[in-house]
Amino acid sequence: MPDEPFHKRFLPKGLLGRSLLILVTPLVLLQLVSAYVFFGTHWDVVTRRLAIGLAGDIRAVMDLMHDFPEPEDQDRIRVIARNAMSLKIAFEPDAILDRTGMIRADAWSERQVSGLGLETNLIQALNDRVGRPMFIDARDREDEIVIRIQLSDGVLEVAAPRKRLYSSTMIVFILWMVGTSLLLTGIATLFMRNQVRAVRRLAAAADRFGKGRDVPDFHPEGAAEVRQAAAAFTKMRERIKRQISQRTEMLAGVSHDLRTPLTRMKLQLAMMDAEGSAELSEDVADMERMIDGYLAFARGDGAEKLEQTDLSALIESCTAKMRRSGIDIDVHCEEKLILPLRPHAIERVLTNLLSNAGRHAHHVAIRARKRDDAAEILIDDDGPGIPREQRGAVFKPFFRLEGSRNQSTGGIGLGLTIVRDLVRGHGGDILLEDSPLGGLRVRLRIPL
Repeated sequence: MPDEPFHKRFLPKGLLGRSLLILVTPLVLLQLVSAYVFFGTHWDVVTRRLAIGLAGDIRAVMDLMHDFPEPEDQDRIRVIARNAMSLKIAFEPDAILDRTGMIRADAWSERQVSGLGLETNLIQALNDRVGRPMFIDARDREDEIVIRIQLSDGVLEVAAPRKRLYSSTMIVFILWMVGTSLLLTGIATLFMRNQVRAVRRLAAAADRFGKGRDVPDFHPEGAAEVRQAAAAFTKMRERIKRQISQRTEMLAGVSHDLRTPLTRMKLQLAMMDAEGSAELSEDVADMERMIDGYLAFARGDGAEKLEQTDLSALIESCTAKMRRSGIDIDVHCEEKLILPLRPHAIERVLTNLLSNAGRHAHHVAIRARKRDDAAEILIDDDGPGIPREQRGAVFKPFFRLEGSRNQSTGGIGLGLTIVRDLVRGHGGDILLEDSPLGGLRVRLRIPL
């Protein structure tokens, strides 16, 4: 089996899945575009401004401490920085940085969201505003960033809270984006499920009708297009039923009209003693059998009601009748199979197939089993079989493998046609295959 195309292999199979995919895909694309725009513009601008604000406050503290060197002024500057700027200031006189001019930002990248420009913005802002050798440590303290700045008379240490360098709008944005997406997807799922339910009911009704079963409780529902399709299905079902009913009534009348003159002819031939009356009686009998076959083919067994039937028991009953007529048949039913059937129609199917097999073979085997969602019947024989090129033609009306028109050897050519019509009336099918016994295998599948 060739590989399916990419889009068929990975797309959801059901209508609900594909509909949700159509709805969710634009929503996801919108979120991706929004996130890109947000992180590419808003986030970068906000973090840059926050870094500039922090660097500006540090520069202001440095200038104040330079302009007011008195101890009491220095203490006042520390209080103002702590209360107004959330900065902790400490000064080490005559100290020197261990690694002068080295900015240590790797720890900051590890502890925070890397790659969003936070450390870059902070370093750039400090270089622009402060312009002195510095050392940034974001590893030692959980909630603070320590910035050590080399001054001419010592080292100024500034501890700034981390929240001064990033905005909580990112978390709010993500929560709103994911929350609204889930909410909209849930609402869309509910609406689509209601619409798909109507389509599934329509499909189930069409499937039941195709299997010859009644659909009494079906009514149009769902969207306007689905209701329109359901109404069209209902009209089609009624037209088909009406056509079958009219055909049956017409054939019943034809049957009565044809049987009446045939009955008179039989009575007159019975009273006649002329030469050739016996041959004429046989011709009339043949005509009567032909008419019965034609009417059976045209009428089928559509008038019979479906009922829960034990298929295994039905097979046993049919094979018992065939054995009494001298046919050697082996029967094997793997399990008890109960399904809705027209018992007389299926009995006619089995009788026809078994009699055909017994007419051309010495041994016949029939087996019934459950396969997937269908009951499967296999009829094998050791006869001459049917050539592969003619297995499709034998189901055509009036087709006979036997070249003569003698009904005693080949019938009227409607047996298998009637069989397939009855099986398909149950929503099943019939196949002809090679048999392990050397003859023909007939495979019947009837949905459960």
